[in-house]
Amino acid sequence: MLTGASTLPTLETPRLRLRWMTEADIPALFELFSQPEVTRYWSWSAYTERAQAEKLLRNIHKYFVERSLFNWGYARREDDRIIGTCTLAELSTQHRRASLGYALNRAYWGQGYGREAVQRVVEFGFTSLELHRLEADVDPRNTSSIHVLEGLGFQREGYQRQRYFLDGELQDAVLYGLLRPEWRAPGGSS
Repeated sequence: MLTGASTLPTLETPRLRLRWMTEADIPALFELFSQPEVTRYWSWSAYTERAQAEKLLRNIHKYFVERSLFNWGYARREDDRIIGTCTLAELSTQHRRASLGYALNRAYWGQGYGREAVQRVVEFGFTSLELHRLEADVDPRNTSSIHVLEGLGFQREGYQRQRYFLDGELQDAVLYGLLRPEWRAPGGSS
C-alpha cells in the first residue's frame, strides 16, 4: 500500500485537489472541526482549541506512516484552501477493506464538493489500493451523507442502535457497504 511513499498522492477532480495536509492547513482544519453543524454526526465533539487540530494533523501523519489511515484534505483548485477531509481508515490489506469518512466545511454545503471528493477516494481505494470493500457508518439523521453514499452505490447493510455517545446523547448508526464488483467507475465501466 503505497510502499515507500512519504506522503499521500494528490488526487484530482474537476473542481478539487485532494492532497497531503501540512502545518499550514491547521487553521482550516480547526475551522472545519470547530463547527458544531459539521461535528453533529461525527465521532467527536466540535473543537474548541487549535491544539486539537494540531494533534489531529500529527495523528494523520502518524497513522499514514503505519499505513492504517489515509486522510486527504480537499481544496478547491482556485485557492488550494482545505474545505474538507476524506479518509480511508482501518485499512486492512489482509481483508482488502477500509472504512470511509468525510467532512465538509458548512460554508460549502449543497455544492456537490463532498460527493466529488468521496467519489475520487472511492475510485482510488478500488483501483490504486485494490480494495474489495469500502464501508461507512452514518447517523440515520444525516440525510445529506446518506444521499452521498447511496448516490455512489453504497448499500445499507445494518442498523446499529446507540453506537455512539456524544455530547450527552446516544446516537444510532447505519452501516453502508460497497463492494468492488458493484462499483460504477467514472465513465460507466467497472
